[in-house]
Parts: sequence; structure tokens; C-alpha cells
Amino acid sequence: MAKIIAVVNQKGGVGKTTTSVNLAAYLARLGKFVLLVDLDPQSNATSGLGIDYRNLNHGIYDVLIGRKSMPEIICNTSIPGYKVAPATLDLAGANIELVNEEQREFRLHQALHESRSHYDYIIIDCPPSLGLLTINGLLAADEILIPVQAEYYALEGIAHLLHTVKLLQDNLKPELAIMGAVITMFDKRTSLSDDVLQQLYQYFPSRIFRTVIPRNVKLSEAPSHGKSICEYDPECKGASAYERLAREIIELESSVSSNNLIS
Repeated sequence: MAKIIAVVNQKGGVGKTTTSVNLAAYLARLGKFVLLVDLDPQSNATSGLGIDYRNLNHGIYDVLIGRKSMPEIICNTSIPGYKVAPATLDLAGANIELVNEEQREFRLHQALHESRSHYDYIIIDCPPSLGLLTINGLLAADEILIPVQAEYYALEGIAHLLHTVKLLQDNLKPELAIMGAVITMFDKRTSLSDDVLQQLYQYFPSRIFRTVIPRNVKLSEAPSHGKSICEYDPECKGASAYERLAREIIELESSVSSNNLIS
């Protein structure tokens, strides 16, 4: 059964979609079968993989409203083992259209249930908000990965996000877990980045990944070419960082599985 990871931060511009696209790409490069779910109405993950969402007839919106099943909307990418459930322009209206529907918070959870046996990992790129789409992403996930930009403003919403997660754990999904935080856009030349890193340990004392994603222009350029960083420039520092993050997550999951077998 796939490990489902929601990549979430209600603040925009922190590297959430960059992390989703490139983490999924390197998990696939490392031999895993991966599905990326683009739950963001901006469709950046979809277009960043070279898929023109404007010409798609169906996307994740159609799955959420019950018009299509997940297998019917999935697209291939240029990387073997890496598929994407794309976002289309219709997704922008989902928050309004689903508000009166029964089990509206669990639509994505229900849709992924029958597909998760086909993958090793399902990565959900959530919108930069805490609305109904993000709640769907969180309740569909086993664990949450939080990208945090190495700037002071990026810390402001962390407490709010963690409060939302706690409410979901208490009321709807007690097994929902926080996988950890990953530092993005890190610039080792500035003392500011180090200060932010130290403050983050107050929120995630034992849940910060060793891998730190550097500020890297190649990571910004890759989506405009419709490519993940492992295809666009696999030798750059950003590519190396996301490969390390993928390996770290695989290592973490292997460790958890081993401990479960022992216990």
C-alpha cells in the first residue's frame, strides 16, 4: 500500500510545489512507483511537468465531484514510474461546489483508496491555504511534509497550520502524523537562515529533515521547461538536495517498517 504524503504550507512561495514535483521525481528515479496529485487550482505541478492543463478534458476536480475515477484522469510523465493526477481550471470552483456535499472532506481519501495499492508513494501538492481542498489533502494523507522557507515571515503561519492538524487529529483522523519539516531556499551565506533554522526546532524538535534545500536558480528555471530538476539539470545543487531528501524519506520509511516488524 502506498505511503500517502501531503505536502502542505498555507503560505505561498515556500517551495511547496517545487518540493512535491522533485521529491516525487527522485522517488521514481530510485525505483519507486509514484503518483503526484495536483490539488492546487494554480496547476503549477501539472504545468511544471510539461502537461498543458488548459487542453485537458478531465482532472482531479472531476474525481472530487464524482464524475471520474482516479485511474481515468492520470497522466504519464517522462520519468518511468512517475504519474500525475493533474489539476485543471475547473478545480478553482471545487471549494464552493463541494461545500454542501456529504463527506466533502473525505472525497480525495475515498478516491485514492482504490488506487493506493498501485503505488509506493502518493504525493499530494496542497494549495497554499487551509480551505476545503487542503483539508481533503490532509485527510487523505498518512503523513504531512511541511516545506518551510528560511525566512522569518515563513514561520508566522506554522502555529496555525499545526493547530489545524491537531483539530483534524482530535476530530476526524487521529492517525494523521507529521512526517516533518524540510527547510527550503536556504542561503548559507546569511545568518538569517541559521536563525530561522534554530527557531524551527522549537516547533519540530525531532522532526526536521537533515536535508536542506538550497536557494538555487535551476530549481526556478526547471518548471518553465516542463521538467523536474532531475531532467533539467541533474548536476546542480538543488537536484542533489532533492535526491538526498528522497533517499532520506525512503530510509525513514524502511526504519519505521523494521521497527513495526520487531514490535
